Amino acid sequence: MGALHFIGRLLAGFLTAPSRAPYANAPTDPELLARTIRPGDVLLVDGRQRISTAIKYLTQSTWSHAALCTDSEACRDRSPHPILIEADAIEGVRIVTIDAFAGLHTRICRPVGLTDSEIAAVIADATRHLGDSYDLRNVIDLARYLCPTPPVPSSWRRRMIALGSGEPTKAICSTLVAQAFQSIRYPILPEITQELLDDPECAGCVRDILHIRHHSLFTPRDFDVSPYFKVIKPTLEQAFDHRSLVWDEAHAVQQSTQDAASDPAMTTLDLSIQRQSPG
Repeated sequence: MGALHFIGRLLAGFLTAPSRAPYANAPTDPELLARTIRPGDVLLVDGRQRISTAIKYLTQSTWSHAALCTDSEACRDRSPHPILIEADAIEGVRIVTIDAFAGLHTRICRPVGLTDSEIAAVIADATRHLGDSYDLRNVIDLARYLCPTPPVPSSWRRRMIALGSGEPTKAICSTLVAQAFQSIRYPILPEITQELLDDPECAGCVRDILHIRHHSLFTPRDFDVSPYFKVIKPTLEQAFDHRSLVWDEAHAVQQSTQDAASDPAMTTLDLSIQRQSPG
């Protein structure tokens, strides 16, 4: 176990290094993000680390990381800015400020209909894991899929994310958050089956039965596609008005002219119109 831990630590250091892949998505405005996010929200992150590349490949998603926003007193004393709990590959489950995600593309996913006491219970469940180590078995599994390998069937990808040790004192980012919501029976992406109601007055009526999935099977994208979480976009939440936007009209016209001049088909069309116009 000692050798496995040592190898896992080495791989974690490698995987958390910045990726050289191009970063296509626009970063989220940090001030707008800080003003919009609130306790109980799940923050999804499009990371730039090598480990992010592996997670996004396996889950076929934009999102590689998930963190939970909290306002617990133990955390609030550390910073006046929004505080989040996350599972980091190097430091384990820890507290970070919203500034840790500056310069990255993010998304807020907000649970719907929770009371203050339920949100507090979710945060308390995540907070009790502070200090737990990251599941390094999971790191080793992820490292394998950064290496050239035969194509992986999509049906296997979610199971591969769950190849870690599963020990209760170890976590990865999405399992930490999923476990916290499952502690109050809040759904993320449950398996749903239907059964007929035993009601003579309602022949053929069915009801949905929700089945809890093991928390190790959840990935960051599940909070994005879940029908039970609302996607919150900071720009739209802060009195967005498209009429107040300033557009570079001159540059747009100039660019359009240049595009037309460089397009033979467009030039031919213009000449044709000019020749026909005197008639």
